[in-house]
Amino acid sequence: MKRALITGITGQDGSYLTEYLLSMDYEVHGIMRRHSVAENQNSRLYELNGHIKTYYGDLLDYPSLVRIFQKVQPDEIYNLGAMSHVRISYDIPSFTIQTNALGVLNMLEIYRTLSPHAKFYQASSSEMFGNSVDDDNMQRLTTPMNPVSPYGCAKVMGYNLVRHYRHAYKLHACNGILFNHESPRRGSNFVTNKVVKGAVAIKKGLQDKLELGNMDSYRDWGHSKDYVRAMHLILNHNIPDEFVVATGITHSVRDLCHIVFEKLGLNYLDYVVQNPKYMRPEELKYLKGDASRTREVLGWRPEYTFETMLEEMIERWMKEI
Repeated sequence: MKRALITGITGQDGSYLTEYLLSMDYEVHGIMRRHSVAENQNSRLYELNGHIKTYYGDLLDYPSLVRIFQKVQPDEIYNLGAMSHVRISYDIPSFTIQTNALGVLNMLEIYRTLSPHAKFYQASSSEMFGNSVDDDNMQRLTTPMNPVSPYGCAKVMGYNLVRHYRHAYKLHACNGILFNHESPRRGSNFVTNKVVKGAVAIKKGLQDKLELGNMDSYRDWGHSKDYVRAMHLILNHNIPDEFVVATGITHSVRDLCHIVFEKLGLNYLDYVVQNPKYMRPEELKYLKGDASRTREVLGWRPEYTFETMLEEMIERWMKEI
C-alpha cells in the first residue's frame, strides 16, 4: 500500500485527490492549518472521516513539517498547500511570497533530508506565464514566464526550486502547471463559483445584482476532478519532469456569466455590474494552455467540458441555497 502525504488536503484539489488516491488503495495523510471555526476546516473531507489521517501543520512552520514527515514516511508527496487567491495576493503579498515560495523550499529541504526516496509533486500555476502568449495564442513549457501578481511571482520561484532540487540532488521532483480548474467545491470568492452562486441566488429572489471585476479576462477552465488525475500521472511518470494541464479552450468571464445565467433562464446583462474593487492592479488578460504533450506522453484526457462543469456547480447551489 503506497503512502501519500498531501499539503492543502482540505482544499478543492486536496479533497478530490484524496478520494482518487483512496480509490486506488492508497494510505492518505494530510496536513491542515488550524482554523478558528472547526466546521470550516475540513468540510470537504467530512465523508472521508476514518479513512484518512490528518495533522496540524503549516508550510512556514518547519518543526511541524519535520514531525509529520518523520511520522508518515511518505512514498508520494503532493504539495498543494498555498495562498491560492490571486486577487488577494495583492493585499497580502508578503504572506503570499512566504507561503507559496519559502513554503515550497521548506517542503523540498525536508523531503531531501528525510524522504529522498519519495516522489514529489508541486502544484505550479498558469499564473506564472502572466501576459506572455506564443504566436498561436497558447502557453506551453517554452513560453516565457512573466507573472503579473505576487501569487504568480511566488509560484515561479517554487517552480524553479523544484527543478533545482531535482537536478542538484537527483530527486524525483516534478511540476504540474495547472491552468484554472473549478468544481462545486471551489471557494465562492473565486469568480466561477461566485458567478454560479450569485446567479442561483438571483434566480431564487435572494439578491438582485452580482458585482464582478474584469468581464473580459479570458481563462482556460477545467474541472478539478480531471486535474487531480493528471497530478497522479505526472508524479508517477518514469521520468520526473514538467507538464502543462489544460483544456486548450478559453472563455471570458463574460462568456461564463452568459452561459450560467442562460442555463437558469436569465439574462446576465440585467443583473451583473462591474465594481472596480474587484479589478487587479495589473490584469492577466488571457490564458490558454497547450497540454498536447501531457495527452501524448501520459494519456491524460479530461472527462468534463466547460458546460458540464458549470451544470454540476449550478446543481450544487440549487440544492444548498
